[in-house]
Amino acid sequence: MTDSEEAIARDVAAVGRIGAVPALLRVVCQITGMGFAAVARVTESTWTACAVQDDIEFGIMPGDQLGAQTTLCIESRAARQPVVIDHASQDPVYCSHPTPRMYKIESYISVPIMLKDGSYFGNLCAFDPRPARVSDPKIVDMFILFAELISLQLESETRQLAAESALRNERATAELREQFIAVLGHDLRNPLMAVSATAELLEITAPNAELAALGLRLQGVARRMSRLIDDVMDFARGRLGAGMGLTLTREDNLASALRDVVAELRDANPGRTIIDSFRIDAPVDCDRGRVQQLLSNLVGNALAHGAQGRAVRVEARIEDGILVLSVANEGRPIEPQNLDKVFQPYWRPSDSKPGGGLGLGLYICCEIAKAHGGRITVNSSAQEGTRFAAHLPVAPARPG
Repeated sequence: MTDSEEAIARDVAAVGRIGAVPALLRVVCQITGMGFAAVARVTESTWTACAVQDDIEFGIMPGDQLGAQTTLCIESRAARQPVVIDHASQDPVYCSHPTPRMYKIESYISVPIMLKDGSYFGNLCAFDPRPARVSDPKIVDMFILFAELISLQLESETRQLAAESALRNERATAELREQFIAVLGHDLRNPLMAVSATAELLEITAPNAELAALGLRLQGVARRMSRLIDDVMDFARGRLGAGMGLTLTREDNLASALRDVVAELRDANPGRTIIDSFRIDAPVDCDRGRVQQLLSNLVGNALAHGAQGRAVRVEARIEDGILVLSVANEGRPIEPQNLDKVFQPYWRPSDSKPGGGLGLGLYICCEIAKAHGGRITVNSSAQEGTRFAAHLPVAPARPG
């Protein structure tokens, strides 16, 4: 243990937070008949009171210090053994010792407090100007037991403070990271808009088909970057307390909005087959843009992780007042132990290819569903494939 003044002050405060210590000191005084008991932090040079029971007006308060060499605790510290005196003036060892004469004490007991790692903390001690039979084995055993209890409580206090400090540091780091992400996402918007505009202009005005195709491809890249930024911004807003913002409106033709999403993804993935079936026969109160984002993320996930030569199936229907929006793909199933991880932010399978995204898409989907008062489920097997399904109330409770 470090013996700096700051470290000693922390140790005094730590003992002060142990609620059982005052009761232990009262029990020590009552059972032994002694008038002063204390838990002391003892170094080579200082004896510092951490907790005190003073029935004889000795005048020591928590935080007060004595020179360690003027106390008998220093001998207990050196030997790592109890020091026990029933009657100092008649004791063959301590009758001429300066400490009992200096403090006018006759009975004395001090037991070292050793921490779990083997380091020495200090002593549980008691004394009185009158003689007392503290050498009774039961009394000594009680002191040893109480010293062990104090050691255990100090260890627990240390662990708790370390955990609280780590949690505060983790929270501060996470908040700084998310603020950085939010600012970064915002600052990427302007250059991305310039790239998108340049790509569109290149497609329209290109003198040959090769440059026009390059412009079209660049637009696709810009759209993908825009979706990544949207995900990052949504994640940052959610973690910083703003939550997933919704603007609920009554959508009489939500199926058309969902078909637009599928059409865009077909254009962006010309080599893949996407089969859609939309049977939405009633108005839906929802945030149209957010539901489109949810579907886009689910289909994008299915395209990324499904078998290349197999179709992705998209369905939407209303069942008992619930809009069920599902996306299914064939291919390698999600491992059972990973089913509860897929909606966690930044989580990606260990076999994911580089450049496959940030691992926020499914998390954003889950947050969109929750914001609508709904939920998302996932089922995956080698026989049935993988199916994500969003369950959204047709008329969710409106915020506010």
